[in-house]
Amino acid sequence: MFDRFDPEKVARYNAATVARLMKNTGIIRNRLKIQSAIQNAKAFLRVREEFGSFTAYIWRFVDGRPVINSWKTMKEVPARTAISDAMSRDLHGRGFSFVGTTICYAHMQATGMVNDHLVTCFRHRQLARRK
Repeated sequence: MFDRFDPEKVARYNAATVARLMKNTGIIRNRLKIQSAIQNAKAFLRVREEFGSFTAYIWRFVDGRPVINSWKTMKEVPARTAISDAMSRDLHGRGFSFVGTTICYAHMQATGMVNDHLVTCFRHRQLARRK
Protein backbone atom coordinates (compact mmCIF):
# COMPACT_ATOMS: atom_id res chain seq x y z
CA MET A 1 0.00 0.00 0.00
CA PHE A 2 1.25 3.44 -0.92
CA ASP A 3 4.16 1.80 -2.75
CA ARG A 4 6.51 2.34 0.19
CA PHE A 5 5.77 6.08 -0.15
CA ASP A 6 7.79 6.31 -3.36
CA PRO A 7 6.78 9.83 -4.48
CA GLU A 8 7.07 9.05 -8.20
CA LYS A 9 4.65 6.13 -7.83
CA VAL A 10 2.24 7.84 -5.43
CA ALA A 11 2.09 10.94 -7.65
CA ARG A 12 0.73 8.73 -10.46
CA TYR A 13 -2.18 7.34 -8.41
CA ASN A 14 -5.55 7.78 -10.06
CA ALA A 15 -9.23 7.41 -9.10
CA ALA A 16 -9.02 3.61 -9.38
CA THR A 17 -6.07 3.54 -6.98
CA VAL A 18 -7.94 5.76 -4.52
CA ALA A 19 -10.97 3.46 -4.72
CA ARG A 20 -8.75 0.43 -4.02
CA LEU A 21 -7.11 2.18 -1.08
CA MET A 22 -10.50 3.14 0.34
CA LYS A 23 -11.22 -0.60 0.70
CA ASN A 24 -7.91 -1.35 2.44
CA THR A 25 -8.61 -2.01 6.13
CA GLY A 26 -4.89 -1.72 6.90
CA ILE A 27 -4.89 2.07 6.47
CA ILE A 28 -6.96 5.01 7.65
CA ARG A 29 -9.60 5.12 4.94
CA ASN A 30 -10.11 8.84 4.76
CA ARG A 31 -10.50 9.97 1.16
CA LEU A 32 -9.14 13.45 1.91
CA LYS A 33 -6.00 12.02 3.49
CA ILE A 34 -5.46 9.59 0.63
CA GLN A 35 -5.88 12.37 -1.91
CA SER A 36 -3.59 14.55 0.19
CA ALA A 37 -0.88 11.88 0.03
CA ILE A 38 -1.11 11.98 -3.77
CA GLN A 39 -1.12 15.78 -3.86
CA ASN A 40 1.82 15.92 -1.44
CA ALA A 41 3.80 13.45 -3.55
CA LYS A 42 3.36 15.74 -6.55
CA ALA A 43 4.34 18.80 -4.49
CA PHE A 44 7.34 16.90 -3.09
CA LEU A 45 8.57 16.17 -6.61
CA ARG A 46 8.24 19.85 -7.57
CA VAL A 47 10.19 20.93 -4.46
CA ARG A 48 12.87 18.35 -5.15
CA GLU A 49 13.17 19.60 -8.72
CA GLU A 50 13.42 23.24 -7.61
CA PHE A 51 15.86 22.76 -4.71
CA GLY A 52 17.77 19.64 -5.75
CA SER A 53 16.41 17.69 -2.77
CA PHE A 54 13.65 17.96 -0.23
CA THR A 55 16.36 18.01 2.44
CA ALA A 56 17.91 21.14 0.94
CA TYR A 57 14.51 22.79 0.90
CA ILE A 58 13.37 21.89 4.42
CA TRP A 59 16.65 22.66 6.20
CA ARG A 60 16.55 26.24 4.85
CA PHE A 61 14.05 26.98 7.61
CA VAL A 62 16.79 26.52 10.22
CA ASP A 63 19.66 27.83 8.09
CA GLY A 64 21.01 24.30 7.71
CA ARG A 65 21.75 23.89 11.44
CA PRO A 66 19.68 22.33 14.21
CA VAL A 67 18.00 24.67 16.67
CA ILE A 68 19.37 23.80 20.11
CA ASN A 69 16.85 24.54 22.84
CA SER A 70 17.53 24.44 26.56
CA TRP A 71 14.29 23.27 28.10
CA LYS A 72 14.28 22.28 31.76
CA THR A 73 10.76 20.80 31.89
CA MET A 74 8.42 19.18 29.39
CA LYS A 75 5.94 21.99 30.00
CA GLU A 76 8.38 24.35 28.27
CA VAL A 77 8.55 22.34 25.04
CA PRO A 78 6.29 24.02 22.48
CA ALA A 79 3.93 22.33 20.05
CA ARG A 80 4.79 24.94 17.39
CA THR A 81 7.13 27.84 16.82
CA ALA A 82 7.52 30.77 14.45
CA ILE A 83 9.76 28.53 12.32
CA SER A 84 7.15 25.76 12.09
CA ASP A 85 4.53 28.42 11.31
CA ALA A 86 6.67 29.66 8.41
CA MET A 87 7.34 26.12 7.21
CA SER A 88 3.64 25.28 7.26
CA ARG A 89 2.74 28.43 5.32
CA ASP A 90 5.41 27.75 2.72
CA LEU A 91 4.44 24.11 2.31
CA HIS A 92 0.80 25.09 1.86
CA GLY A 93 1.86 27.68 -0.70
CA ARG A 94 3.67 24.95 -2.62
CA GLY A 95 0.56 22.76 -2.77
CA PHE A 96 1.01 20.52 0.27
CA SER A 97 -1.92 19.71 2.53
CA PHE A 98 -2.28 18.33 6.06
CA VAL A 99 0.93 20.16 6.98
CA GLY A 100 -0.13 22.37 9.87
CA THR A 101 2.37 24.05 12.14
CA THR A 102 2.16 21.34 14.83
CA ILE A 103 2.88 18.62 12.26
CA CYS A 104 5.78 20.69 10.95
CA TYR A 105 7.23 21.09 14.44
CA ALA A 106 6.89 17.35 15.07
CA HIS A 107 8.77 16.77 11.80
CA MET A 108 11.49 19.16 12.96
CA GLN A 109 11.81 17.25 16.23
CA ALA A 110 11.80 13.84 14.55
CA THR A 111 14.44 14.73 11.98
CA GLY A 112 16.83 16.56 14.29
CA MET A 113 16.11 20.04 12.97
CA VAL A 114 15.42 21.00 16.56
CA ASN A 115 16.90 19.57 19.76
CA ASP A 116 14.08 19.56 22.30
CA HIS A 117 15.67 17.09 24.67
CA LEU A 118 15.57 18.42 28.19
CA VAL A 119 18.92 19.75 29.41
CA THR A 120 18.96 16.92 31.97
CA CYS A 121 18.82 14.31 29.18
CA PHE A 122 22.15 12.83 28.06
CA ARG A 123 21.04 13.15 24.42
CA HIS A 124 20.74 16.95 24.74
CA ARG A 125 24.47 17.26 25.35
CA GLN A 126 25.39 14.70 22.69
CA LEU A 127 23.31 16.40 20.02
CA ALA A 128 24.31 19.92 21.00
CA ARG A 129 27.97 19.01 20.34
CA ARG A 130 27.15 17.92 16.78
CA LYS A 131 25.85 21.29 15.65
